[in-house]
Amino acid sequence: MKTILETEKELSAGMAAIRVLLKVLEKSNSKTIQELREQLIDAIAILRTCDCPITAINSGSELFLRFITLTALDTQPFEECKKIMLDRGNTFYERLVESRQIIAQKASIYLYGGQTVLTHSRSRVVLAAMKRAAEKKCRFRVYITQSSPDTSGAEMVQNLRDLGIPCTMILDSAMGYIMESVDFVMVGAEGVCQSGGIINKIGTYQMALCAKALNKRFLVLAETFKFTQTFPLNNRDLEPEYKFTHSMLQKDTAEQHPLVDYTPPELINLFITDIGILPPTAVADELLKLYL
Repeated sequence: MKTILETEKELSAGMAAIRVLLKVLEKSNSKTIQELREQLIDAIAILRTCDCPITAINSGSELFLRFITLTALDTQPFEECKKIMLDRGNTFYERLVESRQIIAQKASIYLYGGQTVLTHSRSRVVLAAMKRAAEKKCRFRVYITQSSPDTSGAEMVQNLRDLGIPCTMILDSAMGYIMESVDFVMVGAEGVCQSGGIINKIGTYQMALCAKALNKRFLVLAETFKFTQTFPLNNRDLEPEYKFTHSMLQKDTAEQHPLVDYTPPELINLFITDIGILPPTAVADELLKLYL
């Protein structure tokens, strides 16, 4: 997976994980459905040890496994069953590839001339939405947080400038200061929880609190493969495996800085997804549909 992410910069960790699972499915020499399923579960366990965001890996892998085994278990013989699973896996991945552009199309209607938008870190789907709006000749300005500790906001600034979109990078600590000057906030998400809250780059929660205090809309762009059955009550309740990479967990986490935080649903106005525009209260219902 590391090789995939290094060679394909615009591929998310979740999608890279699904690519790996497709390869495992294709190359598997298992003789039964149960054996094949166990191989995929073992592969998911290994993927979870990668030093990259685990939230989307968890949700995407779980949905992938659910999707490919949904109708294949009663099909015989095994080789035909495996072929169906592989076909369904490829279909699932193709839908994921399309989802970013579907969201970009839906989100671009919120970006029109004269607006000022605040975003956090670098989100591929937010970038796609802004690119789509810019292609329609919409003129808007973007403020981007520097996004410590990896300063990924600098890359987002360069991406937007390459598209001819006026933008300014600000310190993370300046988000409260700049909030009164923006029309709304638009962020991505590493994971969408069953509660309707999100797990995303550290600082998102602070941004959402500032937006709520100043009555600014807080919009989240997220693919449905990031919908996860986890249900944290607050940031302290968020599992360590979500907050730290695998290598960080091998050390004393009390001395480490968490990479993500949890933003509760009451701070979010709308989700813009590949299946539609949803309020946070609709997430649980959509998760039920995905897993039934």
